[in-house]
Amino acid sequence: MSENEYWFCLTHHAVEGRDGCKNADRLGPYATAEEASHALEKVQQRNEQWDNDPDWNDNGPASGNGMVDGTPDS
Repeated sequence: MSENEYWFCLTHHAVEGRDGCKNADRLGPYATAEEASHALEKVQQRNEQWDNDPDWNDNGPASGNGMVDGTPDS
């Protein structure tokens, strides 16, 4: 673990160093404080990507229902 790692605290909505809140309450680590400050934006971008990914979208052709051509996956 590097001394120069940063986290985004979900409780305080602030960038923290190594000795911040418990890891369950924060995102990271990030290499820079600037990168950590954009953590929520990155989460939103990833969520949008996953929401629009047909392999993960319940409404898309790969709905994950275990059925292919009317038969369950083996």
